[in-house]
Amino acid sequence: MQEVLIVGGGKGGTAILQILHEVSVMKVIAVVDINEKAPGIELSKELGIQVGTDWRPFLNDSVDIVIEVTGEQEVFEQIRDKRGKNTVIIPGSVAFLISKLLEEKEDLIHQLTSESFKRDLIFNSTDDGMVGIDEQGIVMLFNKSAERMIGKNQEDVMGLHISEVIPESKLTKTIQTKRTEINQEVILGNGLKIISNRIPMITDHDEIIGAFSVFKDITEVVNLAEEITNLKEIQTMLEAIIHSSDDAISVVDEDGKGILINPAYTRITGLSQEEVIGKPATADISEGESIHLKVLQTRRAIRGTKMRVGPKRKEVIVNVAPIIVNNKLKGSVGVIHDMSEIQSLTQELDRARRIIRTLEAKYMFEDIIGDSEEMMIAIEQAKLGAKTPATVLLRGESGTGKELFAHAIHNASDRKFNKFLRVNCAALSENLLESELFGYEEGAFSGAKRGGKRGLFEEANNGSIFLDEIGELSANTQAKLLRVLQENEIVRVGGTKSIQINVRVIAATNVNLEKGIADGSFREDLYYRLNRMPIQIPPLRQRKSDIPLIAEALITKINQDYGRNVEGITESAMYKLMNYHWPGNVRELENVLGRAIIFMKYNEVNIDGKHLPQLESSVKTVVNTAELPSPDSVEDLAIQVEVFEKNIIQKVLEQNNGNKTATAKVLNVSVRNLYYKIEKYNIEINSMK
Repeated sequence: MQEVLIVGGGKGGTAILQILHEVSVMKVIAVVDINEKAPGIELSKELGIQVGTDWRPFLNDSVDIVIEVTGEQEVFEQIRDKRGKNTVIIPGSVAFLISKLLEEKEDLIHQLTSESFKRDLIFNSTDDGMVGIDEQGIVMLFNKSAERMIGKNQEDVMGLHISEVIPESKLTKTIQTKRTEINQEVILGNGLKIISNRIPMITDHDEIIGAFSVFKDITEVVNLAEEITNLKEIQTMLEAIIHSSDDAISVVDEDGKGILINPAYTRITGLSQEEVIGKPATADISEGESIHLKVLQTRRAIRGTKMRVGPKRKEVIVNVAPIIVNNKLKGSVGVIHDMSEIQSLTQELDRARRIIRTLEAKYMFEDIIGDSEEMMIAIEQAKLGAKTPATVLLRGESGTGKELFAHAIHNASDRKFNKFLRVNCAALSENLLESELFGYEEGAFSGAKRGGKRGLFEEANNGSIFLDEIGELSANTQAKLLRVLQENEIVRVGGTKSIQINVRVIAATNVNLEKGIADGSFREDLYYRLNRMPIQIPPLRQRKSDIPLIAEALITKINQDYGRNVEGITESAMYKLMNYHWPGNVRELENVLGRAIIFMKYNEVNIDGKHLPQLESSVKTVVNTAELPSPDSVEDLAIQVEVFEKNIIQKVLEQNNGNKTATAKVLNVSVRNLYYKIEKYNIEINSMK
């Protein structure tokens, strides 16, 4: 119970004391006034309440409310300065207002005791029109609602015959028949449609003294009924639309309670109407926060939020918007998209794109992953090269993505709608490679097709041709390629006629062409033709900051290939990946991740360090400094490099018992290149087996 101190015992203080004395939640502890004979002081004494002339002794921290009714500003300010922090001060103006309200209350009570007032209040407080006549048909009663519907004032119609006021009225007939008529439809002269109940007024002696009519305007009711019918039709239509949607839809009210869901919602979440309707908006969430509740709090739409719903923890994307009617929040509506369906469609789209791309170039610059400075420089250079017809030379280690760049350059050029052909120069023998590139005439060699065959350069006319491992070309093929680059023409094998072509050449190599020029294995003039626009693609060890992005993309690709659902990589596994030097570059990274995913359990969703193999360098050739030329023996640098290269090849061949394929893999060179170097350095193989 709150304690109240009244300062001022005049008329206002007395009025407030009378009110508070009747209230059970407040207790007046004292009334203070400098006039000991003030009416408030006298009343307080009668009620057993403490009184005084100074308010200070009564003001302490236990006082909840101080009502200051002296009307003096100085007293109000003194009380305000001395009050406790939890004490509320009510000024005297409020007391004056309360006093006035009490006077009006007394006047109202007096009015309510009047019988005529009661009668008028009853008749005029209803929305139904009321008209009463005596036995002669003279109007005796005409209430406010009748005025509104009939359009005539009470003062004007009192004492007139009912036929003059309402020509359509049948109250006189009611007097004649002495029968009650219920729910009679009448259309007034102003077009208003009403329903009337007509009742005869009969005394206990069966003597009729008049008739009474109560009528209601049904124009609004009819209109409302039509609106309700229209609303029901609209509601039915909306429900049909919502239920026919393949997207799950849920609607909650302003309190966050479910009021509507559609069949797609049940299909995606696995929850029935009984489990959602009338339940909190969090009922369907298995992981994440309720977006409905956030929208109700902020009154703003939220879109594209990922979460899991239902007992099966279905992964979905949720869009929720508030429902605001006449600036009042009425609830929110959410649309749920099944992520598995989206992922399936995305996979189908990617598959279709891959199928289309296999017909020509597969990749674009958007498919090249990496934001390191080294990779961004290479990409910018490649984009510049794509806009020119110049020959592009892609340089980089095996597995760095040279072919990916070649595809992207073609797709970004004005030749993208023409053919893109790929040739691995190290995969074909010299004779076969020459006939494949330049074609042959009929009878050029045994087994040649009748009529000859067009070469890849002819097939790629007006398009692009990608020559991978260009450093493996034989001297004869190099000479023919030089003619293509210089003259834009080819001569078929076994032919003499030049054929004009318009082909953009994109070459790639992972070997040192400058060294090939030095040892005579690569033509210098061809080198200068190819090296017009060189692009150096950095190895993975030089752009380790790109490993997280590349790994994420590779996991997505491997998931699609192997039908897995691996979500990511743990910190410990990423630490191992970041601290490995990756001699095999991105190709090796894909191998490591693919192997890890294959051996993961199906309930594991993240690649951990335990899933990764031991990441150690596969090349463990130790250089013996004793084998290096001494500083005293001054020889040509190229000769010293050749001696050192020969020793390394011999050692690795011995380690692999003369197996050239295994040796090439360890040294990270092509088998063709290894054969060339074995022949060049006169390395004996038989003694190693």
